[in-house]
Amino acid sequence: MKVYISVDFEGISGSTSWNSTNLGDIEHGPLAREMTLEAVAACKGAIKAGATEIYVKDAHDSGRNMDLSLFPKEVKVIFGWEGSPASMVCGLDSSFDALMFVGYHSPAGSKGNPLSHTMNRRNNIVKFNGKIASEFLMHAFYGQSLGVPSVFISGDEALCGHVHEYNSHITAVAVKEGLGNATINLAPEMAQEKICEGVYHALLNKDKCHLDVPDSIELEISFKDHFDALRASFFPGVRMLDEYTVSYMAKDMNDLMTAKMFIL
Repeated sequence: MKVYISVDFEGISGSTSWNSTNLGDIEHGPLAREMTLEAVAACKGAIKAGATEIYVKDAHDSGRNMDLSLFPKEVKVIFGWEGSPASMVCGLDSSFDALMFVGYHSPAGSKGNPLSHTMNRRNNIVKFNGKIASEFLMHAFYGQSLGVPSVFISGDEALCGHVHEYNSHITAVAVKEGLGNATINLAPEMAQEKICEGVYHALLNKDKCHLDVPDSIELEISFKDHFDALRASFFPGVRMLDEYTVSYMAKDMNDLMTAKMFIL
């Protein structure tokens, strides 16, 4: 069994401030270790479930946050950015049996995490066909378009609820809860234990985790600054809905992910 694990930062246990998300900041080191250990826990669960080939993507900011030396020998870790539409799941293709997400967070427009955002902090809300979209959703839809089911996610509690709106069989492990500009976090040992067990059970249940990807998707982005909306409006096919909001009708997920590279 071949699995892909995409790992972000803002949904790991303990991450609370924007400072901590920056490589080199004094807060970053301990939380980058927790990011690594939560990813390692997911790998251990996958191996327990029978995975023989595991790819892990460091999908946060610089793409160079995790400690390679802590991973099991069965794992290959992707650092840095390919620069392709696949973005946080670069290297994913139809040869994988399952896609998983660790350390993911609530989308822009949600109060579920003080670090809620969608791809960057320049936008207020991103929508697919009128519904708030997350980084999970865009990459899970992309994976499904390749025939790869998304079977597991860990992150904040509100994100887990968002995921279950699309498929209740996806295993969702909450390691934290947003509380205004604060977070309530599981102790690292507990978070890692829950992730390991969650991944194990998720892979045994993977056949129930397919998503229904719409034939076409309207991507709507509400920016915080009007000049970002103006800039995005020059991409072919984009129209401005108002001074802060643009829309793009994508014919499929590859088209959406390509447009997203340039306008989001």
